[in-house]
Amino acid sequence: MNYSDFLTTPSLTKLHLLSLTQGALIKDPPSLEMPKLPAPPFLMFDRVVEVKRDRPMRIVAEQDILQDAWYFQCHFKGDPVQPGCLGLDAVWQLLGLFLFLNGGVGSGRALGVGEVEFFGQIRPFDKVVRYDINIRRLLKTEGSSIVIGDATVLVDDEAIYTVKNARVGCFANMAYTDYPNPESTHARGGVIDKSSRLKKD
Repeated sequence: MNYSDFLTTPSLTKLHLLSLTQGALIKDPPSLEMPKLPAPPFLMFDRVVEVKRDRPMRIVAEQDILQDAWYFQCHFKGDPVQPGCLGLDAVWQLLGLFLFLNGGVGSGRALGVGEVEFFGQIRPFDKVVRYDINIRRLLKTEGSSIVIGDATVLVDDEAIYTVKNARVGCFANMAYTDYPNPESTHARGGVIDKSSRLKKD
């Protein structure tokens, strides 16, 4: 896929997403710091069914539930349920993807969430989880960008939790590309540089 097509695509297939996890989707990336999604098994959705860049901005994705998914084997023995934290991470992953689809480059990082309310669960014989995210704000500068959104998580069309004020940023010059070199400047973590002033897009 060419970068210009990536910036206008209304959806992404599983093959597109898998290619993006490997940094192999875009044929003509504008930067060596093109973001990546987490690779399976931590990639938490199988397809993006809607990307809406004009206001009201939105991204919607679906995850097919597998009866033998890795998390059902350990969470919990005798009481399998998808961890709610993985659904929250799916929301963060999708917010990061929305940044990439709108020209964000650099390393994607979850920055926080305002409120999460659980009132349902995901079990092995459920079929499809849908992550429906309304984008509240998109802010960009040359070296960083941030997106803020509210999400509803549904299983087989029934809402099971909501996420308010979730935040993700993309930051330049953070990628640990020479892993596992312990002498790398990126070998250790710490506070993300917040000195860049962000402006509303």
